Amino acid sequence: MGKSKVLVVGGTGYIGKRIVKACLAQGHATYVLLRPEIGLDIDKLQMLLSFKEQGARLIEASFSDHQSLVDAVKQVDVVICTMSGVHFRSHNILVQLKLVDAIKEAGNIKRFLPSEFGMDPARMGHAIEPGNVTFEEKMTVRNAIEKAKIPFTYVSANCFAGYFVPNLSQLATLLPPKDKVGIYGDGNQKVIFVDEADVATYTVKTIDDPRMLNKTLYLRPKENILTQRQLVDMWENLTGRTLDKFSISAQDFLASMKGMELAGQVGVGHFYHIFYEGCLSNFEIGEGCEEASELYPEVQYTRMDAYLKRYL
Repeated sequence: MGKSKVLVVGGTGYIGKRIVKACLAQGHATYVLLRPEIGLDIDKLQMLLSFKEQGARLIEASFSDHQSLVDAVKQVDVVICTMSGVHFRSHNILVQLKLVDAIKEAGNIKRFLPSEFGMDPARMGHAIEPGNVTFEEKMTVRNAIEKAKIPFTYVSANCFAGYFVPNLSQLATLLPPKDKVGIYGDGNQKVIFVDEADVATYTVKTIDDPRMLNKTLYLRPKENILTQRQLVDMWENLTGRTLDKFSISAQDFLASMKGMELAGQVGVGHFYHIFYEGCLSNFEIGEGCEEASELYPEVQYTRMDAYLKRYL
């Protein structure tokens, strides 16, 4: 059997563009959905045209036109959806239900990877409001996939390095702190940080792997399981500078939600579960799940000290 033909939905997004690149790099016939709703967003259009120059094919279809989605899906073997699920960008998780309907009608898809890539929503039933909506909607999509008996792989990629590492996990900035850094509680909860290109590489490796049929892939590269304090120490060692550290109690951190807009409240809730609860690492990977770096040891994943060096 040859490599599967892949359709990437959301290919111009933060993770989507990396998925497209990984599909091409791993030798898959790669299709990217072009939605007419793109309107006058020339940056997205030019990115799509650049994918075409690299060997991808563009398929035009719209979420408001069911038959166009069915026709698009029928041209491939695998669908990977990377539509945004974060509130500070565009929050489109439930739009995937239209894609699920199209995949069900087409009847030819051998694997669907919905837009997840963060915390495992199946483990976040206790999430605090309003951030719980992210996990509830992802579970709604999962339930639709499984009810339709669509073959799937779910990817839990934990923390994207770009959003959590250079800023030493400070909210509301992406840049490294210059003088002081807030430490969540004692700063000793284990957190898992993953380079976004590695997220894409591991994700694409699953699509023709029978070991990942109807399973969840956790990205837990051992050397990237770090506490916030270890991350700060790493930055201080690289820069030769010591930052002033101040501790933020869980109570004060949650109280900071008051008066924030929705996106900020969602962010605080998610950070609370990661840095105070340790929700990414406080469980063992069980039945129906695999760990990416063990399953694909040939992938030379990026360590976080190397990631931080880009910001020196």
